[in-house]
Amino acid sequence: MTNKLFFLYFLPLLMVATSCREDELVVPTEYDIIGDERPESDIRGFYLVNEGNMGSNKCTLDFYDYCTGLYSRNFYAERNPNVIKELGDVGNDIGIYGSKLYVVVNCSHKVEVLDSNSGIRLGQVDIPNCRYIRFHRGKAYVSSYVGPVLIDPNAPKGAVYEVDTLSLSVTRKVSVGYQPEEMEVVDDYMYVANSGGYRAPNYDNTVSVIQMVDFKQVQQIPVGINLHRLKKDKYNKLWVTSRGDYQTRPSRLYVMQKKPGFNQMVVTDTIPVACSNMAFHGDYMYYYATEWNNYTASNTITYGIIDIRTKEKISDNFITDGTEKEITIPYGIAVHPETGDIFVTDAKNYVSSGTLYCFSSEGQKKWSVRTGDIPAHITFLKK
Repeated sequence: MTNKLFFLYFLPLLMVATSCREDELVVPTEYDIIGDERPESDIRGFYLVNEGNMGSNKCTLDFYDYCTGLYSRNFYAERNPNVIKELGDVGNDIGIYGSKLYVVVNCSHKVEVLDSNSGIRLGQVDIPNCRYIRFHRGKAYVSSYVGPVLIDPNAPKGAVYEVDTLSLSVTRKVSVGYQPEEMEVVDDYMYVANSGGYRAPNYDNTVSVIQMVDFKQVQQIPVGINLHRLKKDKYNKLWVTSRGDYQTRPSRLYVMQKKPGFNQMVVTDTIPVACSNMAFHGDYMYYYATEWNNYTASNTITYGIIDIRTKEKISDNFITDGTEKEITIPYGIAVHPETGDIFVTDAKNYVSSGTLYCFSSEGQKKWSVRTGDIPAHITFLKK
């Protein structure tokens, strides 16, 4: 059984009497000993944000430290005992830029900003129904549904907000398609995946193109319905996922890249695989799919590897020891930039603690650990 350490158990209880939480208990951080230490690595560790079920205000933050081999579960409250309601409701993305850690908290309509080394809160940026975050030339960019958290055939178009990373203030905003999700910047153009998820069954099917110099939308490229993930590989190709309509139109994976004579991306390939999320390492893309179907009321779960040079699937599973059978609902994926270790999160039943799995680059399970509710997004911290 994994050893558990309860660090400074009594100190948070004493803090309760003087904090502005009044009678609210500060839950102490829990520590699990993993032992996968890499003190010589340039990667100090990684943060994992647990979404928490919508409406439960249970977004939490975990950290794994490669110097000590300790996994810290739910340390935000202890590091920030005076913050009312802690991180908030539904942690939808996470990223590090410079010395700051950014946590996008969707239903709390804010981006929490922390010191990336200590986890101490520095401030927040208020953005309505915020979704994902990317960084470019000293700015943070946050996609937003803009409207309320509500299925509505008349839901408004979304936007991307530009945030100055020094002042933590919004500097510009541009309208894009309906319910925008992930985005990337390539050659001073930003590409944004529009889902239209609130307007189902009338989904959006476009990728918005924003010219970064004047921050204006200059084009919307038809790709596929209900878009979600949009990530660039090391060759600056864009990989875009469609969630389909959960009925007759399946999830698909698309490739966008520049062609000679074109200034912007075009769709060059449609890869006939379902894809919910992906991560790159070297010339390979590791992906999983949790594809829901309204007719069968069930998920179809698949894993795979794609060679990003040939755009061909080269494996039906990156887990080679059969332990994918332990995973109920794969919900997040990341690859260690140095070792190639593959991390997969398991949301299980969406209302209780999840699990983080670490697999070697050969697909063998190395370790697993209990997380918060709905573990989802990982970002690596450099020394």
